[in-house]
Amino acid sequence: MGSKNKLKRFRENETFKNVIQPTREEVLNGFHLKGKWHTFFGNKNPIILELGCGKGEYTVALARKNKDANYIGIDIKGARFWRGAKTALEENLENAAFVRTQIELIDKIFDKNEVSEIWITFPDPQIKYKRTVHRLTNLDFLKKYQHVLKPNGIVHLKTDSEFLHGYTIGLLQGLNQEILYAHHHIYNNDDAPKEVTSVQTFYEKQYLERNKPITYLKFCLNM
Repeated sequence: MGSKNKLKRFRENETFKNVIQPTREEVLNGFHLKGKWHTFFGNKNPIILELGCGKGEYTVALARKNKDANYIGIDIKGARFWRGAKTALEENLENAAFVRTQIELIDKIFDKNEVSEIWITFPDPQIKYKRTVHRLTNLDFLKKYQHVLKPNGIVHLKTDSEFLHGYTIGLLQGLNQEILYAHHHIYNNDDAPKEVTSVQTFYEKQYLERNKPITYLKFCLNM
């Protein structure tokens, strides 16, 4: 993407009513929507997050399918989720929004027990050991997810990385956490949840064309 296109999208994001772009200081010093997201959406429906949302394909697709929940895509790269935000506005999806911030600040953006579900879709697996700190299912991140999730809240992990799938399962088992569903190739399973197979990201479609297995994991946190 050229720099001119990025700048254009950044400017458009500033005009979108469904995009929130707080500074890091605003987040750390008391984010105004923390614990008050129902005021933004104008209802008290469940809040569901997509972390590292990229173009926002899952956020938008799930918002289309379920108008009785509020979906928020989170990514630091606003030029990417511009597409999802614009599509949501064009389709009048009032239950879809986007926040430009770092995922490690999730517990500063949302209050304790404010979130019902979290989707992590095709994150960078950060395979190298020295990159473990950036792995979105490491212990520190899991603790943050548990903090913002309601009791029995659910985390979904969908990835083409067998490494990340196995790493997360091993970590959860070591922590005695409940794994609700796990499959190493979700599209080869006739019993796969429809919400998992009915939505496909741009890159996911490319993986499937190359017959690359897509893994899926669903779990609760009670540490």
